[in-house]
Amino acid sequence: MRLRRKADAALTLLLATALCLLLYSQREQGPPAGSLAGGRPRMAAGPAPPPLPTRPGWGPQVVRAFPAAGAEQAAYEGDTPPPPTPSGPFDFRRYLRDKDKRRFPLLINQPQKCRGLPGGPGPDLLIAVKSVAADFERREVVRKTWGAEGEVRGARVRRVFLLGIPRGRAGAQAQEGLLRAEGLAYGDILLWAFDDTFFNLTLKEIHFLDWASAFCPDARFVFKGDDDVFVHMENLLEFVATRDPSQDLLAGDVILQARPIRARESKYYIPEGVYGLGAYPAYAGGGGFVLSGATLRRLAAACAQVELFPIDDVFLGMCLQRLRLAPEPHQAFRTFGIERPSAAPHLRTFDPCFYRELVLVHGLSAADIWLMWQMLHAVPGPDCARRRTAPKPFRWGS
Repeated sequence: MRLRRKADAALTLLLATALCLLLYSQREQGPPAGSLAGGRPRMAAGPAPPPLPTRPGWGPQVVRAFPAAGAEQAAYEGDTPPPPTPSGPFDFRRYLRDKDKRRFPLLINQPQKCRGLPGGPGPDLLIAVKSVAADFERREVVRKTWGAEGEVRGARVRRVFLLGIPRGRAGAQAQEGLLRAEGLAYGDILLWAFDDTFFNLTLKEIHFLDWASAFCPDARFVFKGDDDVFVHMENLLEFVATRDPSQDLLAGDVILQARPIRARESKYYIPEGVYGLGAYPAYAGGGGFVLSGATLRRLAAACAQVELFPIDDVFLGMCLQRLRLAPEPHQAFRTFGIERPSAAPHLRTFDPCFYRELVLVHGLSAADIWLMWQMLHAVPGPDCARRRTAPKPFRWGS
């Protein structure tokens, strides 16, 4: 019995010694990576950052404050942020792995689009509209309203729609067949063999620039926009009529000093590993802008030397920066919609008297585009000169 007690005491002493050695070794090495046991690093003191832009779509960044000294810290599992790759539709790991794949076959082409035009080698204005396979209704409205081909105010106008392959949809092959039939019927479908996703819009940019340089090199001006915009074509043509197509021009709704969004829940989330600078270069809102033929050809060459970026209008801003060319702001391009002016409280924002003076308004339904086009081109047109008075406030006995 005495021998057994001595053996138990010796074993207990050995285990206690081993435990002390283990704890001491962990203290010498410091807390493991990512652990909260050793506290968090402190922020370097410095000036407050500039205010964030308030335009829609560029929401504020999420800034997590460090806990006060002595405050209870959360458990490691609950405090660890989610992994950098979001669970949404855009996979940054796949993007970083495949970002150098920038050449995809052209499945549907319109090689004769800009050839054989009466009165000159190329169109005065080429319209390029970003679209997706399922939005036939939007394309049809654009064809019948502001995007109509032919002669408009003496200018020769041509139109193409830019599409990729529908991804993750049942019947994608059938949709491709419908696009081929649509291309034969209208002669305006360009289809490339990349997935048609939001973050592949940059691929539409570079492929269209290459296509236009090859198949429409003599276009004097190019308008590029979305299929949910209303364009006052007469105003756009009046603007470009005063410009020289051999000189640099890219005009639209210019955004300055937009900061990358670091909030993972944002549609425009960009991790620092993809873009580490604090602000984007100046760029024109992707809802719609106009550029000269000379700038289009220079952009095609510049964008071939710029690493792809998953936000298409910011990517074009990077290409412009490489050319040392600043986009030209134009107040008649409203890529964030129309705000009611304080000087005309009686007018609704969907009023032809607003649209009559503008070039572009973004974010309209197909029905709204068609209706506004009809109201602006009705005979007689909208009466915008007649003074309107707001109704007087109600008073008892009046």
